[in-house]
Parts: sequence; C-alpha cells; structure tokens
Amino acid sequence: MTDTPGTVQLAQGLEATAEFVEEHVQMYKNFHQAPELSSEEHRTAEAIEARLEELGIEHFRSGKTGVVGLLVNGEGPVVGFRADTDGLPIEEETGLDYASTARGILPDGKEAPTMHGCGHDTHITAALAAAAYLDAHRDAWQGTVVFLFQPGEETAYGAKAMVDDGLWDKAPRPEVVLAQHVMPLQAGKFSLRPGNMASLADSWKITVRGRQAHGSQPESSLDPIVAAASMVMRLQTIVSRELSPNTPAVVTVGTFHAGLKENIIPETAEFSLNVRTPDEDVRAKVLGSIERIVAAEAQASGIGAPGIVEINRFPRLFNDAEHTERVTKALQKGYGEDSVIIAPLGMGSEDAGWLGDAIGVPVVFWAFGGFAEAAFADGAVPAGNHSPQFAPDAELSVINGTGAAVSVLMEYLGR
Repeated sequence: MTDTPGTVQLAQGLEATAEFVEEHVQMYKNFHQAPELSSEEHRTAEAIEARLEELGIEHFRSGKTGVVGLLVNGEGPVVGFRADTDGLPIEEETGLDYASTARGILPDGKEAPTMHGCGHDTHITAALAAAAYLDAHRDAWQGTVVFLFQPGEETAYGAKAMVDDGLWDKAPRPEVVLAQHVMPLQAGKFSLRPGNMASLADSWKITVRGRQAHGSQPESSLDPIVAAASMVMRLQTIVSRELSPNTPAVVTVGTFHAGLKENIIPETAEFSLNVRTPDEDVRAKVLGSIERIVAAEAQASGIGAPGIVEINRFPRLFNDAEHTERVTKALQKGYGEDSVIIAPLGMGSEDAGWLGDAIGVPVVFWAFGGFAEAAFADGAVPAGNHSPQFAPDAELSVINGTGAAVSVLMEYLGR
C-alpha cells in the first residue's frame, strides 16, 4: 500500500507518512493492552483527552467517561463521528506480544479478565488518527467534526448517557452521525446496508421464588428450579411457534443459577435472557410472549409471579438510505467499486443509533475489515468479535479504519 518511500496509502488519494502510521499502530497497541469495562473507561478517557490536547482540539466530558472532541475548521457542514471505547470481560488468548492482562470489576463486584475483544481499541485509534490527519490537512476541508468517544456500548449505556448528559446542548448539531466497526473482513472491504443495520436487543433477569425444603421432602417445597426450567424450555417455542419462519429473532437464556447444595430445594432460581428482534413490532410481540409464558408457568407451578428486571435495552440502528448511498460512494472512491458488500441484517446490536435518533438526524454505520488476505486462505475464517482469539492485524486495521473515516468525512467536508 506504499506509493512512495516513506508514505503509506490510507485510501485512494489519501497518503500519510510511515511515521504517522507507526505512531498510531503503537497507540492502538497501548489501548489494546489497557482495556476497561463498560462505564469504567477512566484511563481510556484520560488518554483520549491527552491526545486531543496535543492536537489542540477542544474537548469536554459527556456521560462520565465519554469524551467529545470538536475539530473546527471555519464555516461549513457539521458531522458527528462516533468511536466506542469499552472492553469486555474476556480473558485474551491471542498470544500477541501486546495482549491484555488487565483485570476489571463487574457490576456485581466480581473481578474479571478484560480484553478489547470487539475492536473498540481500533475504533478509538482510527478516530484519533482521523482527527490528526484532518488537523494536518485543513486546506482540504472546512466545517466541524464532532468526535464522539462513547463509553458503555457493550451494555447499551453509553450513547444514552451522553445524550442525557446534555451532549447536544454542548456540541453543535450535526447533519449526520457516522460510526464504523472493525469486523472479520479483509482490509479494504466494507459492509453496510440501508435501513435496519442491526437488531434491537433486550436483556432481562428473571427471579423465580418458591419455598425452600429438604431434598428428601419435596412435598414441603415449591420448587423454583423445576418452575424456572419449565419457563426456559417453553421460551424456546416463541421463535419456532409464534413467529413466521421469515421473521428473524433470537431468544437466548444465557445464565441459570439456583441452589447451594444438592440436598436442599432452594427458595429461588434466577436466569437471564437476551432477545434480538428486527423491529419494534416484533420486539413487542416477543417480549409480551416472554411475560405471558413466565407468568403462566409460575401459576402452573403454584408459585408467585416472578420478578422481571431489565438489564439493558438496545435501540434501533437505522441507516438512512440517502446518506448510506453517499457513504458507499465515498468508500468505493477510496477503495474501488467492489470494496463494499451489502450487509445482511445482523442479529448483533448497537447503541450508536441513539446519538442521531435523539435529535432526529440520520445515522450511517458501516463495518470495515482489519485482517490480511492470508487470514482467509483455503476458506479459513478468523476469530470474530467477542472471541478470546479476536486479533485484527494492528497495522492493517489502523490504516483501513483511518482511511475509511477520513474518506467518508471528506465526502461531507471536502472543499
């Protein structure tokens, strides 16, 4: 990708020095080694602020650990650009010499290994590199970029927290909010679609309360384990029997906890579930079915109504058709006509949509590749996001993420 000695091609018509790329590759590795869990991104926010300070870019906090940078270059359009910043409770197994050994504290107070297992370290670095590139090439563009370094994406907390903290009272209103995400694609390839880009998501914790008794005296109990197990099994029929086969949806029970000893029927059983749906109508139907089944199974078991607590709720991520076409053309201009793949509707979820929906402005979200061609040799598929082996190529992901960010921003801001 090097055109002339000492330069690196970020995208067609966009070159950077080799030193620029190496600086940001090292920055990426530093972020990778120091992940922090959702809403605890204190050191990460401080590092972002320090870099914006070096660049002379005005910035402020939003949503406790969110950082907003305002890169202003005269009169012109205003564009928002989101990069999420949180890591995941995963023990890294990549074997990289810059692998994370960090630990974090979960909301329940337990300690957990922590990893940037979804590539948010790449997103931070690409956004900071794009800011540096645009700052160094002010003669090529005009307007304002609102860089949104957003915490808590993995818990659907961060975007809403920034909005609730008065984000759009402090920052200029953009005409569009842009966001990108590294995925197991070849570098130089992109994936997006108009309309729903990701699924809605809801996570609930359900507590079933019975009556404790000795294991040898089940007649004295109201067994919450049997009741909860019946609920779990019946919940599996929602997608298979209550929705059309053409309607994508997922109901997953991810945890189930009950009891401390094999000869005690416990008082409570608790399970949590995660639901993915394509739109608000299907969401309402599936969540209503869950409530109905849980209540009915409780009644059939002779126990009281279970307690239901919402853990998180992801909003829609809707790519505006007109702006999606504009972003697609910018990426094709930078990387070639065949660089953009029309994405299928994914069952993954994102909270970036809140940033635009909160003020009624369009959003465009795309995926970009961070892996070498060799990673796909002989039909191989590299480990994906949220895997302990997820390991984008450091240099290629920084180059591709930065090039894509600058290419799209220049589409809106270029002179």
